[in-house]
Amino acid sequence: MRLRTPLALLGAAVLVLLGPPLLTTGSGAETGTQIPGLRFMVPNTPGGGYDITARTAAKNAEDAGLTSGIEVFNLPGAGGTVGLTRLVGEHGNGKLAMSMGLGVVGAARSNDAPKTLADTTPIARLTEEQDVVVVAKDSPYKTIEELVDAWKADPGKLPVGGGSSPGGPDHLAPMLMAQAAGIAPKDVNYIPFDGGGELLASILGNKVAFGVSGVGEYLDQIKAGELRLLAVTGPERVDGLDAPTLMEAGYEVNFTNWRGIVAPPGLSDAERDKLVRLVQELHDSEEWQASMKQNGWDDAFLTGEKFGDFLDAQDKRVVSVLKELGL
Repeated sequence: MRLRTPLALLGAAVLVLLGPPLLTTGSGAETGTQIPGLRFMVPNTPGGGYDITARTAAKNAEDAGLTSGIEVFNLPGAGGTVGLTRLVGEHGNGKLAMSMGLGVVGAARSNDAPKTLADTTPIARLTEEQDVVVVAKDSPYKTIEELVDAWKADPGKLPVGGGSSPGGPDHLAPMLMAQAAGIAPKDVNYIPFDGGGELLASILGNKVAFGVSGVGEYLDQIKAGELRLLAVTGPERVDGLDAPTLMEAGYEVNFTNWRGIVAPPGLSDAERDKLVRLVQELHDSEEWQASMKQNGWDDAFLTGEKFGDFLDAQDKRVVSVLKELGL
């Protein structure tokens, strides 16, 4: 026994010396954020806001060493409700999450979807951003005033495109804009696209007179001069962009969009908490903070039950606004 004791102590010492590096190599194990096989669903086409958010979050999480091997995949359709139905059908799957936002709230209402966000597990709200009013670089409209004057003269002949179904942010923003300009919302010729990626081609090809989408989706095209930015929909101008707010231009509109993450129903407390912890660590990372700045996103972080309460309030808001607009 006397011979074994020193050997046992030596072995314990070796384990102590070797243990900490194995747990602090940036694998996410030290904070309990490693989720092998995690899949991130995007419920619209590539290039849209949900897609950019999901792929940015996945890359940042991996670069920060929080987890690895995240698979991002697209499942578009019906303004996000095809993906929503799939998510709800994955009951108890703690390795699946979905990028979403106000557009899915609206689509679930306007499409009378069989499942709503109340059927999901809320994880976190991540960002808030303004919508932008943009035209193609060769558009005849140089200012928001010129566009609205032409729009008021004949609303039906100036189609507006948005990357969301009726009830979503890219629909509500121009409807509120029309109301503020004295145009009956029911007279607006709104053409929905399944995400900002699909919408972009129609704006550039002058198939719609103007488009409304998130600032982060079209920031590169605006800076490259492919799109002309006429106005932003939020309370303040966007840093680095030369365009007034709608309020500045004389239209009483103050509108912002948001994006977040939900998971399937039926998760255990441990599975839900691990997803929340991963997103919390992502939010706090230098990588994510830099990405928010680069994409023009405002921090709107909110997790768990508080995010669930927010989703419920947003659903009621969409119904209220649609009724107010007579839609």
